[in-house]
Amino acid sequence: MTGASRAWGPLGVIILILLSATVGCLAMENKEKTPIRVLAAGSLLLPLGGVETRFEAAKPGADVQVEGHGSIQVIRQVTDLHSTADVVLVADESLIPDMMYRTMEGGRQNYTDGYIPFATNAMVIAYTNQSRYADEITNDTWREVLARPDVRTGFSNPMLDAAGYRALMVAILAESYYHDTGLFDRLIGSHFDPPLVLENDNGTTAVTLPSVLRPSDKKVAVRDGSIYLMSLLSAGGIDYAFEYRSVAEGQNLLYIPLPAEIDLSSPAFRKEYARARVVLGFERFSSLGRVRTGSPIVYAGTIPNTAPHPELAKEFMNFTLAEAEKGGNGWPAPLGGP
Repeated sequence: MTGASRAWGPLGVIILILLSATVGCLAMENKEKTPIRVLAAGSLLLPLGGVETRFEAAKPGADVQVEGHGSIQVIRQVTDLHSTADVVLVADESLIPDMMYRTMEGGRQNYTDGYIPFATNAMVIAYTNQSRYADEITNDTWREVLARPDVRTGFSNPMLDAAGYRALMVAILAESYYHDTGLFDRLIGSHFDPPLVLENDNGTTAVTLPSVLRPSDKKVAVRDGSIYLMSLLSAGGIDYAFEYRSVAEGQNLLYIPLPAEIDLSSPAFRKEYARARVVLGFERFSSLGRVRTGSPIVYAGTIPNTAPHPELAKEFMNFTLAEAEKGGNGWPAPLGGP
C-alpha cells in the first residue's frame, strides 16, 4: 500500500460511516411513511396531483400513491382483482352500489358500506386549433363537422370507463333533441364491426355493445379512459373527443359546450337523460349493473372495507372533499355549485 493510500484510509472510513448513517436515516424515514393507495377516475388525476402534494405536506408521515383508471376499472381493481386500496374515487356514483354491494353464494359480501357524492360535470366536444375544421365548428355545426368523412372522433371504452358510455348517451340524446334521425349511426354506430344499432322501446333508446368494441374504419378511435384521449388529441391522432368539461378546461383545450338537455349535467333533465341506455357487452356485467341508464353526472368516493389504513384514508377523503368543494384547478364542479 502506498503512502497516499494510507493517508486517505481514515478519511475513507469516515465518509463510509457518514454515508451509512445517511442511508440508514433515509431508509428509516421511508419505512415510517404510511402509503395511501388511491384508485381514481382518470378525469381526477390533474386535481389529485395538487391534493397529493398538499396532503403530504400537512401529513409528513403519509405517502399518497394515486393510480388513474376508467371508473369501472377502478372498482374492478378491488372487487375482481382483489387489489388493496385505501380510497376509491369514481366518475359515476351508481357504479359503487352496482359493483361493490354484492350478493355472493352463501351470503352478502359488500366491498364497502357507503359512499359520498361530491362533484358533477358535463360532457363536451373537445378539440384543438389543429383539429380539422376547427375554424368552422360551432354550437350549431358540431354535428355536421363530426360527421364529415375525414374527421376522426374519439371516446373512451364504455366497458371500462363512465365517460365512454356517457359519450354514447350524448349521441343518442342528440339524435332525439335535434330531431336528426341517423345522427348516432353517422357519428358512431356505422363505424364499428359489428355496427352499433339503436333499439327503441316505449320512449327509451338503447344500444347493446358487443363483448369487444372493434372500429371498422379510422373514423372513430376508442381508448381505455377519457384522460388517455388527450394525448391522442394533442398529437393530431383524432380531431375531436367526447370529453368531460373539467378535463378539457384542465388541459387548456378548446371545446363546444352542449345543450343541458343532452350533456348529462343537470338534475332538471333527469327524466330526459334516462331515455338513453347503454347495455355493456361483457357477460360478467350481467350481475353487476349491465344496463347503464342516462343520469346527471355525479362523482363519488368510498373507502373499501379492505382498506389497509382506514383512519388515514378517512383523513385523506375529508381533505380531498374539502379541496373538491373549492373547485377550479381541474376539479369537476362541486355538487350544488354553478
